[in-house]
Amino acid sequence: MLINYIIIIATLVVSVISWRNPELFAKLRFNASLVKERKEYWRILSYGLVHADWVHLGINMFVLYSFGSVVIQYFSLIFPGSGILYYIILYIGGLGFSIVPAYAKHKNNPYYNAVGASGAVSAVLFSSIVFNPMNKIYLFPIPIGIPAVIFGILYIAYSAYMNKKSSDNIGHDAHLWGGIYGFLITIALKPELISHFFNQIFQ
Repeated sequence: MLINYIIIIATLVVSVISWRNPELFAKLRFNASLVKERKEYWRILSYGLVHADWVHLGINMFVLYSFGSVVIQYFSLIFPGSGILYYIILYIGGLGFSIVPAYAKHKNNPYYNAVGASGAVSAVLFSSIVFNPMNKIYLFPIPIGIPAVIFGILYIAYSAYMNKKSSDNIGHDAHLWGGIYGFLITIALKPELISHFFNQIFQ
């Protein structure tokens, strides 16, 4: 879908440009202290346009490419004429919602920074799980597909564990809360989907 390609291309372009322009990179990344002290509220969303490196960027955009268009199609079916609007709400909301815990935790820490669209991408991924929980997700090098709902549970558990452990520089809290947001907002927009979700699992 066009909107998904626009998001991917915009993120690719801004990320690459920011790597060559440290001042722009610093201006766009999330810094809770600057949001609090200088009211630089744009950082709550702009951090999703910049990434740490090619691996970080590539993984996020590949997942978004793989699941974004599918979610748009589902939204377009249940919200005729408004599917793209709800997808934008899902994506932008995922960016904003997933960074809230980091803001609460680091608002007095001027040295904490975060970049990447992981929260929004997780929101899209978990929205797709609501629609098709038994869809098979393949993880290299495992040759057997994992049902999406099982993958989602493992993903949430892993993100929660790693967030608590805090042994690396990856924003696992964004993965965690982005996924939770994507799952819940999709059901909130169409409550009937909860019965569809469980019917798909137990049929």
